Amino acid sequence: MKPFNLYTILLLALVWSGCSVSKDVATPMGIAPQMFRNIIYRDSSSVGDLSLKTFITDPTVQGLIDTALVKNVDMQLALKNIDAADVLFKQSKLGYLPDLKLQVAANSTRPSDNSLNGLSLSQFTGQKHIEDYNANLGLSWEADIWGKIRNQKAGALASYLQTQEARKAIQTRLVASVAQGYYNLLMMDAQLEIAQKNLKLNDSTLRIINLQFSAGQVTSLAVQQAEAQQLVAAQLVPRLEQNVTLQENALSVLIGTLPQAISRNNRLDKINIPQDLHAGFPSTLLSRRPDIKVAELALTVANAKVGVAKASLYPSLVITASGGINSFKASNWFNVPASLFGLVGGGITQPIFQRGQLKANYELAKIDREKTVIQFRQSVLNAVGEVSDELTKVEKLKSQYTLAEKRAQTLQQATKNASLLFKSGMASYLEVITAQGNLLQSELELAAIKTEQLNAVVGLYRSLGGGWQ
Repeated sequence: MKPFNLYTILLLALVWSGCSVSKDVATPMGIAPQMFRNIIYRDSSSVGDLSLKTFITDPTVQGLIDTALVKNVDMQLALKNIDAADVLFKQSKLGYLPDLKLQVAANSTRPSDNSLNGLSLSQFTGQKHIEDYNANLGLSWEADIWGKIRNQKAGALASYLQTQEARKAIQTRLVASVAQGYYNLLMMDAQLEIAQKNLKLNDSTLRIINLQFSAGQVTSLAVQQAEAQQLVAAQLVPRLEQNVTLQENALSVLIGTLPQAISRNNRLDKINIPQDLHAGFPSTLLSRRPDIKVAELALTVANAKVGVAKASLYPSLVITASGGINSFKASNWFNVPASLFGLVGGGITQPIFQRGQLKANYELAKIDREKTVIQFRQSVLNAVGEVSDELTKVEKLKSQYTLAEKRAQTLQQATKNASLLFKSGMASYLEVITAQGNLLQSELELAAIKTEQLNAVVGLYRSLGGGWQ
């Protein structure tokens, strides 16, 4: 190939390399509403902006979370995915560089004596075989005319960033799960304490009724009902002890350790529920929630794949060059410069007919991109829905707790009065048993509602994108 022609091809390649054959689809805007449902006030601050250590101040929970971030299996897999994506991204950055190969070869050919090659070889060299020794460097470079390599690099970068955001998403879920698991454990501790206290109260009542039965003041039916009530409280104790152990095991596995006892340095009734939990504006979710960022980056990957598929339909320009030393005698192999050779070439390849495969790949890539846009919209809707759900839980559970607390206080006083009246003969044993049963259920429910409050607060923090900072 003449140098002038080769330079012309290279110049055209540089001009065409600025061309783009595919127009990217932008990230959909205006999906998030102006405000979350049932939010009256407008405030740009959000609890999701708080750092993990600021939001969760309990040292025990912080320690469990720190352990989980290191030992949890999902977190370890996420870090490995990041490493793999980093390797692929670094490799994609070398796409503009040419391929360079070193080849060293030696071969010997013995043609037939009755063939044209054999007769010619015997006539000109007087030998029956010919040897060939070759050592060369071969270079091949494809011009990025239609942005195929550029799109591959952009897709690899977006995939790498996806793994980073995926790790953040896993961390937010992990932080919430650990905190909620710990609060559930405190709830079971409180319920176990309530059941044990109620069991002692039932024992006291049963002793009094037995004395009255011995004195002929009550029938055996009173004793039987008191024993049944006492057995209800007694049965609740081993059930709650079982639940405590199972919750400890589940929390241990979650933080990546063998099942073991979980130390608790706090009590459920000593934990304060955070107040004035602002959610901010829904539009901030697009930049804070890792799962939405993953969906957004997926659109970047889809755009890149469409660009690569589209570029495959157009001509590709490949420049090749090779050079080295060549000789048909080993003794002359390194006879420089006589054994030196060189070759430069360039070619344009235009796909014509491949049974529609390239066209089908392009159409499929566009369909996948459309699906990615739909998935992005769905991820935003899900995020807004989750925040609205948690805001509703936080607000309504506050009212439920207030009512349940008043009910428990009323039943505590009623149980005391029933016991005093029963001892003085002014109340029946049925009134005492009923009051004690109602008190047990109300106190258990009160502990459960407070735990739901704590879990809702943590859920709101996670749904607002908090936990990875």
